[in-house]
Amino acid sequence: MADSQVNLAEPAPDADQVASTSVIADGHIHQAIVARAVSMAYQSGNERFEVLKGIDLEIKQGDIHLLMGPSGSGKTTLLSILAGILTPVTGTVHLLGAEITSMSREQLAQFRLEHIGFIFQESNLFPALTALENVEVTLKIEGVHGHSNRRQRALELLDQVKMANKANHLPRHLSGGQKQLVAIARALAGNPELIMADEPTAALDSHSGHTVVELLRTLAKEAGKTVLMVTHDPRIVDLADRIAYLEDGLLRSSS
Repeated sequence: MADSQVNLAEPAPDADQVASTSVIADGHIHQAIVARAVSMAYQSGNERFEVLKGIDLEIKQGDIHLLMGPSGSGKTTLLSILAGILTPVTGTVHLLGAEITSMSREQLAQFRLEHIGFIFQESNLFPALTALENVEVTLKIEGVHGHSNRRQRALELLDQVKMANKANHLPRHLSGGQKQLVAIARALAGNPELIMADEPTAALDSHSGHTVVELLRTLAKEAGKTVLMVTHDPRIVDLADRIAYLEDGLLRSSS
């Protein structure tokens, strides 16, 4: 569906243009994510379904921002557009100052690889690989050369999420919360400025869910990373800087 909606009306920026737009006048990015008039619709037979209806959203660098709302409200669709996975019917999205809605698919893939870390409801770890090896695989994809370099960096990442002592454990020997912590370490492998998470605490108990979000908040505040999280979980709202509510494809309010 997304491929048929890619806007080819304007030429995609080259790498230098993207780099030049990634810094605001005083040398600092104040808004990590800016969406303007974003809409999305799907066609099913003769019926057209509007999923998002002119969404405007700004998220400051270093904030942890929750996107909440009932099922079917368009939360995951909006997250996918903001991550450059889906192309909106109308509207623009800027990430770190770069307009991703005018990029080619190749440029988007490279941008995501360099700037975005993803965390999902299911940790999606490779079951036959240890926690350490799961992170090492991602580091290899990210272009980190040398086995010893990847292993050292993977251990550092696991230590950052307090999972170094489980480095040699297979996923089946880890709790749900522990698997999500490994997934966070994997998401951090490319040192992304943006972390996008889709229901990362849905399958976790209250303590594990809080631990995961507390870690993401620490990363946001100490490392300047921006976290956008789709969630239904009311147990973690106290850890957010701002909360946006989607209902019937509209951004009803933001607190």
